[in-house]
Amino acid sequence: MGGVPKQKHTKSRRNKRRLHLFLKEPNLILCLKCGKSILPHTVCPNCGYYQGKEVIDVFKKLDKKEKKRREKEIKEKEKLKKEKPLTMEELSRKKF
Repeated sequence: MGGVPKQKHTKSRRNKRRLHLFLKEPNLILCLKCGKSILPHTVCPNCGYYQGKEVIDVFKKLDKKEKKRREKEIKEKEKLKKEKPLTMEELSRKKF
């Protein structure tokens, strides 16, 4: 026979057993090329780069409109990275 519990397990005992059965938040990093969040040690699905080198030509599969939009996004991200931060004097002169 076997397999039949003699006593009921308490909620506390059940919850202690299930303590490690929770979902963990994935460890994400930013892509060096486009700045999107990706899993570490994987090729970026947005731009196709891995460790600064192009591995997959992502634009080949896209249609003309989508290709143009994606290239524009990447150029803007690179432009933002290259801009130097403004000094306090430049900030005070800048009009918003």
